[in-house]
Amino acid sequence: MDLWLHPQARAALGVQARVPLTRDNLADVRHSMVGAVPAEVGRGPEIPDVADVDAGGVPARLYRPGPDRTPVVVYAHGGGWVMGGLDTHDGLCRRIAAESGWAVLAVDYRLAPEHPYPAAIDDMSTAMAWLRDTGATAFALDPRRVAVAGDSAGGHLAAVLARRCRDGGVDLAGQLLICPVIDPAADYPALDEYGLHRDEMRFFWDAYAPPGIDRADIDLDPLRADLAGLPPTVVITAELDVLRDEGERYAARLGQAGVPVVAVRYQGLVHNFPRKLALFDAADHALAQLTLALRRWSAAP
Repeated sequence: MDLWLHPQARAALGVQARVPLTRDNLADVRHSMVGAVPAEVGRGPEIPDVADVDAGGVPARLYRPGPDRTPVVVYAHGGGWVMGGLDTHDGLCRRIAAESGWAVLAVDYRLAPEHPYPAAIDDMSTAMAWLRDTGATAFALDPRRVAVAGDSAGGHLAAVLARRCRDGGVDLAGQLLICPVIDPAADYPALDEYGLHRDEMRFFWDAYAPPGIDRADIDLDPLRADLAGLPPTVVITAELDVLRDEGERYAARLGQAGVPVVAVRYQGLVHNFPRKLALFDAADHALAQLTLALRRWSAAP
């Protein structure tokens, strides 16, 4: 089947040079992701209140677009669990806050391979517990209106966090999953030339869940979990992304479990295009879908 590559995607593939991932060059690759932010993401809008906070011992950044009782989305950044952070996703978090009216709590979870599983998901859970315990009161947030969101590996963390919350009796308003990692089976379509490479995904999985860790655990394989009772979900996928099929498979499983779900595949586009707001017109459309969902969830009874 002939695949159409969006002209903006073709241009974007040259913005950040591909460097084969190894443990030896991981520091350089991390630096290159930060260095590409001005070209890929941009600054983002001004927000009335942006502060770095201590979320129960986990560093985080809180974006507050309003003065009080603001609903809040807990955000997990992408980067294969091994790179990325508050600064690589600052522009995206600013846009989400500005356009949805929700506060955004971006979590700077520990990175693999220095801190393998379960460090990242435990940090997300700690930040969520802090938010619901003392953070909401301290920063005038609404603990009854909390959602989770994430892109790529952060989408995996958001999906697992949503299930952990359900299992702990915490009702979330919703979850937003952007080009999410879902399936540790690592059975990918042949789309390597369009950005994210299957070898990179195998490196990410080996760093996060190295040999000896059971990847069948539901904290690593969300597809094995009971999905009934999870919150309303929006899943964004890209046609030319090796993660496309697993994200859409997860959306289908959610629907089969009775979860209200919207899944949208963007044609001709590549992995994690919604974060790259300076490169893709379609990123604005995807962001509009995500922020519309947040606005609807904040109005739900």
